[in-house]
Amino acid sequence: MSLAQLHYTSGTAGDGGPGGRFTAVDPAIPGPVRAEAAPLLSYEVPAGTPGRLTDTELRALPVAFSFTALSDGSHLLSRTVAAGTGGFHAHAVLLPAGTPPPGRTLPVAAWGAAGWLSTTPDRALPDPLTSLSASHGLAPGLSRGLSREGLGDFAVSRSPWLAAVLSDLRRVSEDRSAPPVVLVERQSADVARWIALATAVLPREHAEQLTFTTYTRHPGATSHQVLGVLPQDAPDPRDPRFRVHAATGPRPAGTVDDAWAGTAARIWRSRAPELFRDAAELPGEPFAAGPLAVTALGAGIALGSNERAAAADWAADRPYALDEKRTQQLTEALTAPADDRTAAECAAALRLLTALDGRCPAAVTAPLAALLVTEAVRGGDVTLEPPARSAFSEPAGERAAAGLVEELGDEMLAELAAGVPRGVARTVQLLRIVRLLGVDCEELLPGVVHRLARALLDDLETGGCRTLLDLLDEQFDVRTALLGELDRLAPDDPAGTERLLLRVALPFTGTQALPHLRMCAEAPGAKARGTDRVRVLHTVLRAAGMSPFAEPLVLRTAVGLVWGEDTPTAGEARSLLGETTSDAHRTAGTWARLVDAALGAPFDDEDAPELAHDLLRGFPQEMGARVRASLLLLDFGRDVRSGATEPGWTERARSLRALAEPVEPLVLEHAYGALARRLLAPDRPEAELYAFVHSNDEDLIAAYGRVAHRDEILTRLRDEPAYVADCFTVWTAHPHAGDAWTRTRTALLDEVLRPAVRALSPEGVTEVERAVERGGSSRTLDAFRTWNRPSRSIGRLGKRIVGRVRRG
Repeated sequence: MSLAQLHYTSGTAGDGGPGGRFTAVDPAIPGPVRAEAAPLLSYEVPAGTPGRLTDTELRALPVAFSFTALSDGSHLLSRTVAAGTGGFHAHAVLLPAGTPPPGRTLPVAAWGAAGWLSTTPDRALPDPLTSLSASHGLAPGLSRGLSREGLGDFAVSRSPWLAAVLSDLRRVSEDRSAPPVVLVERQSADVARWIALATAVLPREHAEQLTFTTYTRHPGATSHQVLGVLPQDAPDPRDPRFRVHAATGPRPAGTVDDAWAGTAARIWRSRAPELFRDAAELPGEPFAAGPLAVTALGAGIALGSNERAAAADWAADRPYALDEKRTQQLTEALTAPADDRTAAECAAALRLLTALDGRCPAAVTAPLAALLVTEAVRGGDVTLEPPARSAFSEPAGERAAAGLVEELGDEMLAELAAGVPRGVARTVQLLRIVRLLGVDCEELLPGVVHRLARALLDDLETGGCRTLLDLLDEQFDVRTALLGELDRLAPDDPAGTERLLLRVALPFTGTQALPHLRMCAEAPGAKARGTDRVRVLHTVLRAAGMSPFAEPLVLRTAVGLVWGEDTPTAGEARSLLGETTSDAHRTAGTWARLVDAALGAPFDDEDAPELAHDLLRGFPQEMGARVRASLLLLDFGRDVRSGATEPGWTERARSLRALAEPVEPLVLEHAYGALARRLLAPDRPEAELYAFVHSNDEDLIAAYGRVAHRDEILTRLRDEPAYVADCFTVWTAHPHAGDAWTRTRTALLDEVLRPAVRALSPEGVTEVERAVERGGSSRTLDAFRTWNRPSRSIGRLGKRIVGRVRRG
């Protein structure tokens, strides 16, 4: 079947309008198609071309060889060349929609076909595509200038750009909305060669539809997927509308991350385009790198790591697709020495080995397994898993394993003995490989397990590596030793152990006791279920399966799990001490937490002094002199409250404070506050009050002032006239006791007593006056009345009151 043709020539009139005219058109071509084709066939000579050219110069001008998709689904294959006196001649062939070229010849194959005419013929001639198909059969049949050898030479000459161009051509073939590929060449024949390289690689259905033109002056005004331009017409490479590749400029920097394009480029540079046809016969998606890479490796073509990984991945998914010979060729290529092997390639090789294990003899799989072991030991990927032991079965596998032991055994043992600097994942990796190869490391195991356990607790992010559980499943002795070591370390770091168990589900459900690990596993749920920390402690202790009396260290673990960095309250500490003997706390080391609870208790915590008393009895030898004195201060406050203190309160409090320096502020507030409360009571010993007032101790007297401001004192002043009278008598006495007392008592008279008296009813004031007179004398009563009388000069009245009281 001959295709419809047309000829279009530059002119000023005719069917084509002012730019040109049709000089011969097949009647089968409808008018709308001719109208759409006319502007596509026009031609503009390069800028700066002289008006008159010789025949040789005309033939040297670019040829616009194009394959264009028309709006009705048909395609136009055309060749436009410059003609004399600045004109042009276009010869085109129309391929109806859905009709492939004769013989399924690719459009670019017609580049140098003899059937293209530069003038309008006087009779109908066969179209170039039909002539090309008839002369070359169904083979690709590249014509003059596009021979296999010529394209190989061209591919080698364009090596720096080849992979990038193929990658962009892949993109534009998969997505018609992708930016067109602009090829900058000085010769339009080189653009045709680029297209021939591409269409040889592209899947057939994409190659037949790829639209292109080898020459245009205006790349932004055409719809072709591939555009050839001269250097002076090249767009800016930064223009997002295009993907520009200028083989006329400097070599591109960087690499192309496209395994399909990279493999295709290496095949072309190896001058083996027949491999594209072989790869197309293998299963896989269009543009899959695997079939290309497998075919290239089987032909002995060296590929990069990404491409080798693609080959291994493809074969791992289809272990049945290759016969034994091609599988062995692939494994030999993958195990050949290489300096660029990546973690991704090793992972793909492991998947391939797993797929081939049991399908192929050990002679095929053992070299792949040996490679993976070597890469795991000497490579940088600590996540690379060792192969299965079955990979080293049969005599060939056993020989490979023996060779690995001889080459790597001492190296692995030395690294394990020295301590693995790359942490948990590396330790796990080496232990698994050592066991895989049967290397004896029994003597090293205790030290290795200790470091492994410590690393798990120190770095949870890397500690929870996914291969740890595989190791524990595979090696019972390592699991037993590691769990035992973690259980031993847990009392010193219960919170870290708890976090580890939340991240890694360690298998400790067997016969090992592991009380501390069981407690750490129970703690999160217990804390989530309740807020009473003592109850949570009981729940956690029950999970241990043993009593603190039998194993006191479970007490340390439990306290660390429940309170963490916090300090128990004094009440919680009293419960802990009361429910467990002091011996258990002494052995567990938790007695110090109880001491912290006592020394850090707030002023109004009534459990703190009681706790201090119990601690002094329970741990007389454990605490230092300062801590003991601090607890004695609390115990002193307890005795003062109960009335069991020997005389000399002030001196006792001050001497204990000196021994407890630097004393905790809350402890001092407990002890001094208790003393102040006792001295503010009406039944206080006057000798103790006198000693207190004349101590001139700033902190002790200030504590007295703070207690006198508390609500309990204010309430008593409001309700008990006799207490008001007592306070007035004390606070107006001892005028020469010292500056500390003078400041405090003056402030108490003004800030505490006066507001309380002013708030009383007249009857209440009368009751106070009676109490003042009963407790003192008439002069004391006069002093009170003078103090309570409103006056403009409070300072002078104060002096008068002091004088009267002193004289009385």
